[in-house]
Formats: sequence, C-alpha cells, structure tokens
Amino acid sequence: MTTTDVFAAIADPTRRAILERLTSGELPVMALAQQFDVTLSAVSQHIRILREVGLVEARKAGRERVYRLNAEPLKAVAEWTRYYEPFWRSRLDALGEYLERQAED
Repeated sequence: MTTTDVFAAIADPTRRAILERLTSGELPVMALAQQFDVTLSAVSQHIRILREVGLVEARKAGRERVYRLNAEPLKAVAEWTRYYEPFWRSRLDALGEYLERQAED
C-alpha cells in the first residue's frame, strides 16, 4: 500500500472501526486497543497507516499520545462515491417498488 492511498487505508475493517471510534473525540492508543480483539502492536500499526494518509493526527498528552480523527482526506472518498449515487438511487428505487408490489399481493 502506498502511504498516501486513503482508499487502501480505509479498506481494512479494523482501520475503519478505529476511525469510527475517533469520531467521538480523542483517544489514547490503550483506549483504542481495548476495543479490539488484536494486540496493542497491531492497533499501533493500523494507527501508523492512518497517520501516514493523514486520517489520524497525534498529540502528546503527558506520557502518552492521544489520537484524533482528521476527516479531510475522506473528501476524496466522498467525491468518488458521489459519482455512483445515481446508480444506487435507481437500484434502491427499483427495490422499493418491488417490495411495494410484493406487499400488495
């Protein structure tokens, strides 16, 4: 994975979960690691990748580092997925119509 590829960074479910947990505010690595069934080292590795692509920022707080979400790089993902919205909207509309017909029968 290149260290600037936001798409590759968020492809991993553990990294997406870390980002989700950081939406509520800053957390130290120990607090993040407790929420996963992986080693502290594995969580640190995931955080390193997220930091490399700019999705996570760190600051020193006493003896530990505290991590926070930087959602700015996710704009590229949002813009890319926006292109596919009409496709999904039409599919969901068709599904809704199908379900309505099934409910009438």
